[in-house]
Amino acid sequence: MKYLVGFSRIFVGILFIISGLIKLNDPVGFSFKLQDYFAPDVLNLEFLVPYSLMIALIVVVFEVLLGVMLLLGYAKRFTLYSLLGMIVFFTFLTFYSAYFNKVTDCGCFGDALKLTPWESFYKDIVLLVLILVLFFGKKHIQPFFTANVRSIAVMIAFMLCLWLGYHVLMHLPIIDFRAYKIGTNIEEGMSEPEDALPPIIEYQWKYEINGKETVISNTTGQDPQPAGGKRLGVETSFLRAPYEPPIHDFTIERDDQDFTAEFLSEEKLIVVIAYNLDNTEIEGFSNIKKVTDAAQKKGYKVIGLSASSTSETETLAKNQNLNFPFYFCDMTALKTIVRSNPGIMEWNKGTIVQKLHWNDAADFKLN
Repeated sequence: MKYLVGFSRIFVGILFIISGLIKLNDPVGFSFKLQDYFAPDVLNLEFLVPYSLMIALIVVVFEVLLGVMLLLGYAKRFTLYSLLGMIVFFTFLTFYSAYFNKVTDCGCFGDALKLTPWESFYKDIVLLVLILVLFFGKKHIQPFFTANVRSIAVMIAFMLCLWLGYHVLMHLPIIDFRAYKIGTNIEEGMSEPEDALPPIIEYQWKYEINGKETVISNTTGQDPQPAGGKRLGVETSFLRAPYEPPIHDFTIERDDQDFTAEFLSEEKLIVVIAYNLDNTEIEGFSNIKKVTDAAQKKGYKVIGLSASSTSETETLAKNQNLNFPFYFCDMTALKTIVRSNPGIMEWNKGTIVQKLHWNDAADFKLN
């Protein structure tokens, strides 16, 4: 039991720290995932949507601290009860999501590692078992260092978490795990590679044979037509789903015209992202305007992308004296592209060259 508790302590502690830091690197992205759970057709907690970012920060900081506290043996009783309560809640949440197919990615490891709902649930079951081992074998959890050293270490971890959270909110994630990271070619990201595995479809043919319903499965799609059988119907399911490109549902439109191909072929293109003008940081446009004005003088083409209506973007451009047009793009895609509202990017023939938070617009480099 002693060795099992020791293994569980190290495994759970490190996993909580890694999982928490990955989400703390991108708390805005985790807040979007929480909004998915708060939706009416999931948990129906829409009143929490305005507080999703605050909740995201609290959860991920607490997750990191629990991992640190477990490894150090700090506040053992509080730590174990907190771990147990957290994993029971998330096990229920991932089961609910998987069983009812509500949220297709739990966001446990942000964009660094995508898990299916059932994979997330099984992961939580393993963690639940390990935490129960810790809970019932708590006498084997011996603290490291002195009480003062443990307290100082936890406080330092807390301060570092606060600093990291503030830093990535005022700038951008330190590590970009998303499909639109710098160096990515958007057009290539939307295409299917030649070596992509084809989908495998399972056909379940239902027949009535000698008065009994019989199911015959195959992957050929050919009707087996058993002798004396009366076909009742056929159902299909994927044994291997079709390949889904990392970038999808991405288009650039205006007035019912598609400009995607045109702008993905531009060599010197500055793109201003403001996914939703209802909650955009208006003060950010003064910083961005300085860059876009200078860019146009140097021969760059400048456009804006937003999911808001044309009338809203035109009003914004007029009020902020922006001398470039806005085009429509899917809000989910824009939220994924840059965790800043507004944000500014440079594309060269569809390849992302620069991406900055509006706070850092002064650091944008123009050739």
